[in-house]
Amino acid sequence: MARCAPDRAGQRRVAHRGASLAMLAVVSLSAVARADELRPFQASYEWIWHGMKVAVSSLQLEHTGDTWTYRSHSEPRGIGRLVAERPIQVSVMRITPDGVEPLSYRAKAGGGSTRRDAEVTFDWNARRVTGVYENAKVNMAIEPGIQDDSSIQVALMVELLRGEIPQGFTLLNGNSVRKYRYTREGEASLKTPFGEVPTVIYRSEHEGSPRVTRFWCAPQRGYIPMRVEQTRGSEVEWTMNILTLKRE
Repeated sequence: MARCAPDRAGQRRVAHRGASLAMLAVVSLSAVARADELRPFQASYEWIWHGMKVAVSSLQLEHTGDTWTYRSHSEPRGIGRLVAERPIQVSVMRITPDGVEPLSYRAKAGGGSTRRDAEVTFDWNARRVTGVYENAKVNMAIEPGIQDDSSIQVALMVELLRGEIPQGFTLLNGNSVRKYRYTREGEASLKTPFGEVPTVIYRSEHEGSPRVTRFWCAPQRGYIPMRVEQTRGSEVEWTMNILTLKRE
């Protein structure tokens, strides 16, 4: 049987369509690249502890020069005044090709107590962490990937924005560290005060602990968590649900 000759006009249409799709893909990827970067934001969350509303937490990420500052402030309500451990936290950091490098971390406990206070400095030239963390003197070598209690949240967002798959982080814990493993659990669409938001779910845990923390991060909103939840076994200990978000 004779083979039909190719339709040159059809070939041109296919080639044109392919070029258009390729150009669209490039434009789309460029838009994603511009969108997928760390940007300053302000957010507030409702904190629910064992089913009770105990606080509203306000978070703010600021960018000045080559440093970023992440602040959190919680306003306890009712029994929240008894369970809020660190109403004020401030972390200063810089973003490098290797990820987030914390420079300083300060935390102020509530209720007039100083037991949960912290004030530490990360000297990356000397590669040492010094200061005080919950009444423990800190003077130790910087471990690769080390984070403080606030910078670790930004480190997660930075890795996701870069298209990387978070494996784990090393968290300062007094004059020692804890290593946390991160695992992607899936996707979910969450109802928020500003509509349905698609999220990816990551869980965080460290060996030997019965607690698991999950983060519902929103790709279309810079991977800022829409919800954070900590469980102990099958029991939900606390949940933070987003109330407001303004991202520059």
